[in-house]
Amino acid sequence: MDNLIEDIGIIDNSKKNLDTGEIRVSKNEKTEGKRKLYIESYGCQMNFADSEIVTSIMKDNDFTTTSEFKDADVILLNTCSIREKAEQTIRKRLTDFNKIKARNPNKIVGVLGCMAERLKTQLLEEEKIVDLVAGPDAYRDLPSLINQVDDGEKAVNTFLSREETYADISPVRLNSNGVTAFISITRGCNNMCSFCVVPFTRGRERSRDPHSIVAEAKDLFIKGYREVTLLGQNVDSYSWEDESNISSSVNFAKLLILVANINPELRVRFSTSHPKDITNEVLYAIKEHKNICNAIHLPAQSGNSRILELMNRTYDREWYIERIDSIRKILGEECGLSSDMITGFCSETETEHKDTLSLMEYVQYDYLYMFYYSERPGTLAAKKLEDDVSLTIKKRRLSELISKQQELSLKRNQLNIGKIHKVLVEGHSKKSVKDMQGRNSANKVVVFANNNNFKKGQYVDVLVNACTPATLIGEAINKSI
Repeated sequence: MDNLIEDIGIIDNSKKNLDTGEIRVSKNEKTEGKRKLYIESYGCQMNFADSEIVTSIMKDNDFTTTSEFKDADVILLNTCSIREKAEQTIRKRLTDFNKIKARNPNKIVGVLGCMAERLKTQLLEEEKIVDLVAGPDAYRDLPSLINQVDDGEKAVNTFLSREETYADISPVRLNSNGVTAFISITRGCNNMCSFCVVPFTRGRERSRDPHSIVAEAKDLFIKGYREVTLLGQNVDSYSWEDESNISSSVNFAKLLILVANINPELRVRFSTSHPKDITNEVLYAIKEHKNICNAIHLPAQSGNSRILELMNRTYDREWYIERIDSIRKILGEECGLSSDMITGFCSETETEHKDTLSLMEYVQYDYLYMFYYSERPGTLAAKKLEDDVSLTIKKRRLSELISKQQELSLKRNQLNIGKIHKVLVEGHSKKSVKDMQGRNSANKVVVFANNNNFKKGQYVDVLVNACTPATLIGEAINKSI
């Protein structure tokens, strides 16, 4: 088990997906400027990608960045509202910042992202713990908002746009390993899952111009990056149409191919897919292009059809299984499969919980993000359903999911022993500078001895000879590139 944070169980051998609520802190690159900016990012990959956009906007407005909040003139928290735990952590962090601000009233503390969108009035006027609030579509307005605070005013912009994609902004890569990077392809979400706040905090779905996506990916490749992850709340619903030329419309499968065709040495990943939208066209695009990674994150949320209906997921157990069967038929058993599961959702019975366990057994997931249900104010579930499963039962069911996934992760990893994997080196192993680590196409972390002074960004053939539930362990047999 890699992580267990009260209401979150994660068995994962890759980067985190869009729904984890996991908390990380960005240490920023140095840029030239006068005033200092410190930014922390919480939650999903989309938030981290947004922080890179924010940093670019601030850099263009004469800000530098610092990794020490005590040195900053402006402190920004890019926040997550998907779990109550994330909001509690952010409030605690704001308390820390306000202690610093009490000694230096000129410091500006602001909240960005989903929590800003949901709690703007409470944060600004009732609790008075921030100076500015900016929603996910208002980042271009940040310099103006900061000017308002400089003039002694509280500043807020949480307008949700139907057009904003930040397509023209070149992100400043934060915490970059120089090998992998995120590219946002959509913003917002049109799905109304009853447990989820995203449609209310990020607005309606809109797709980014494919020309700007391809241009960003090309630029990253030129700069030495060798892997991009295309991001969206639901990448499979990506749809762009040139109003002057309808025949030039681009769906997600076509976008994948456009990016893959930049260079065969540029790996392409994507997250997150939706079971109702992922098509065989996407699966065949993966099959026919070796640099489109053979890994799919397909959140199920539950293995029971009644619960899925209450969640408003718009598919049932049988539909999900059919999609899994198609993935295995077209892409083979080697395809890395991951998912999200929520346990203890409203009125879930023991039998329905066991349906989730049986779905996990059927699919044989490589890794899984697991949560017990946390009611979020304003969601359809909070308005219409009773949160009637006790916390004790939720935690016990979560523990059962975690235990089951540990078994499955180990079993899936053991299938790789004795096989050779093409690994993109991302850097030194977390445990030893004598070892390197990277990931294979199926998104599995592979650790191997650095006998030949391998460098980040190289592809290495690794023979796997051992494993844990989270990691493949092997030896490099040659340097591919």
